[in-house]
Amino acid sequence: MYPFLFKTVFTRIDPEKAHHLVISGLRLSHRVGAGRVLERLCRPDESLQKRALGLVWPSPFGLAAGFDKGATSVLPLATLGFGHIEIGTVTAAAQPGNPTPRLFRLLKDRALINRMGFNNDGAETVRPRLEEIREQIFRLKRNGRHAPVIGVNIGKTKVTPLGDATADYLASTQMLAPVTDYLVVNVSSPNTPGLRQLQDISALRPLLAAVGSAADDAARRHVPLLVKIAPDLADADVDAVAELVRDLGLDGVIATNTTISREDLHSDAELVLAAGAGGLSGPGLAERSKQVLTRLRAALPETTAIISVGGVTSGEDVAERLALGADLVQGYTAFVYEGPFWVRRINRSLSRVLRSR
Repeated sequence: MYPFLFKTVFTRIDPEKAHHLVISGLRLSHRVGAGRVLERLCRPDESLQKRALGLVWPSPFGLAAGFDKGATSVLPLATLGFGHIEIGTVTAAAQPGNPTPRLFRLLKDRALINRMGFNNDGAETVRPRLEEIREQIFRLKRNGRHAPVIGVNIGKTKVTPLGDATADYLASTQMLAPVTDYLVVNVSSPNTPGLRQLQDISALRPLLAAVGSAADDAARRHVPLLVKIAPDLADADVDAVAELVRDLGLDGVIATNTTISREDLHSDAELVLAAGAGGLSGPGLAERSKQVLTRLRAALPETTAIISVGGVTSGEDVAERLALGADLVQGYTAFVYEGPFWVRRINRSLSRVLRSR
């Protein structure tokens, strides 16, 4: 059913509008009670439970940041079987993001190009939503129901100068660290001017040290902290990030974000050019994402978690990332192309693959 709807309906609608339509449908189905049915159909098998970052994850497969930027649809999404849901990217101040259109499909590549620009409601607005979600998840766990791990991905407010980036991240950290299971510092989106400069080790070291300290102080507990990096980093820079993560005792790395590369695409060059600047996601990112994963795993201790993301489309893909050393895996773009039962298929396939080993 979904492939037919996607081909005949969604491809005729602006991608961002189609995204909001799907979200609205999920929320509506949850309100009328369909969430219970979906949860029974899609709940991951207990054999997929994973321990990482001091937490128990119902499945190693989760939803990457970007789909639910403002924590408005976490519980409806949870019924689809995600082991974790990472909300955001959230910034200290609310911002509209870049002008539309800013999301584009490359159908031949089953890929997306986005230059959303961290459009979100701001940390102060998101916090009470997460407080309510945490209460609901507590009740779900108490009743033996499926309850995903919740992460928060934070970024720099666009109008904040790079020189004030640390203060901007700290404002989000202090607001959101108490209401998340783990925190991600996003310095790798290509859609906020200058942001990727923060991946330079001289800038990244004090930023991560400050955020880590502030997160634990605000939450009065240790909040696992990860940094999300770009696939476009040179190998030497990936190695430098790994060394920094070791030095700081950071909990983990998310590898990787979207890419600015447009190599090896099957879509018409004119279509790609018309889409313009932005981050590319989809199967074409898989190879570089795996390369970065392998490089990080070789350089980091087993106690440092790696979440692999980029080009994941199947349960076999997830199993491969785990075999390459990932502790957890995320997806996003294939969700758009495959539909709501994609997560169920991932978990079932992953369960079969892992049992056969």
